[in-house]
Amino acid sequence: MPPAPRPSSPPVRVGIGVTAVLLLVVNTLFWCALLFAVTLLKLLIPVAAWRRLCSKALVFIAEAWVAVNSWGLAVTQPTRWDVELPETLSSGASYLVVSNHQSGVDIPVLQKVLLGRIPFLRFFLKQQLIWVPLLGAAWWALDFPFMKRHSREFLEKHPERRGEDLATTRSACARFRGTPVSILNFVEGTRFTESKRARLQSPFRHLLPPKAGGVAFTASAMGDTLRSVVDVTIVYPDGRPSVWDLLSRNLPRVVVRAREVPIPADWFTGNYQEDAAFRERVQALVRRLWEEKDARIESLLAADSTG
Repeated sequence: MPPAPRPSSPPVRVGIGVTAVLLLVVNTLFWCALLFAVTLLKLLIPVAAWRRLCSKALVFIAEAWVAVNSWGLAVTQPTRWDVELPETLSSGASYLVVSNHQSGVDIPVLQKVLLGRIPFLRFFLKQQLIWVPLLGAAWWALDFPFMKRHSREFLEKHPERRGEDLATTRSACARFRGTPVSILNFVEGTRFTESKRARLQSPFRHLLPPKAGGVAFTASAMGDTLRSVVDVTIVYPDGRPSVWDLLSRNLPRVVVRAREVPIPADWFTGNYQEDAAFRERVQALVRRLWEEKDARIESLLAADSTG
């Protein structure tokens, strides 16, 4: 791994951080204004060909927003990037992207390294996030799927609400059929911390136990339009960063490794909820991916400590 850059002094960090935040806000306001204008035109003219054209324009705007954000980080931050991606990735194919999850920085990292290599990333969001100023409306305009997640206690009291997440997943993914798309799934379901690892009795050193249901539901909903799984591993050799670290010159290094993994054909037709044998096969494959990912993280960190 490349050596970490020298840390900046606290006053410099604050100044650069405030500047980066302002650039991010201005960039977001500019592109959101264009995004909402195109969304309005899409809604006002109910012609299929016109709406397809508007949808392409919306994705272009979103990708431009990510590109400018990434440029702003490149000119304001000294972060060293160590990225290895498969040469076989294509912006014209559809993918299911899975990644470990440690920080709010993970999504900007994924957006930066995958921009232009695969279709624009979408990911499932909690229903409450639709009320986030500007971004909530932008996510809605870009067809990000919003989900209402019910607790186990709620489902025990209201068993008739079981399966709503699956129905939402199918409905959201149906909108993507016929156009290249990348759907991101953080398989752990939440950000990794040592306390969560201990509480969940995770068998992994650097990961939480994976939840295979979301992967299986997405594959079933998308069908064989998905080309493969893009398995991404993110490592922060100098410790898990916050978003403020990302913006204020306190993220020395980011390491990203990705690979393509074939999707078994039965994932497109299997019933994860009702077919126990199929469910076990999906869980076994995801568990193997996680075992390999945990070993990969350990190897990268070990190489850094000895290098």
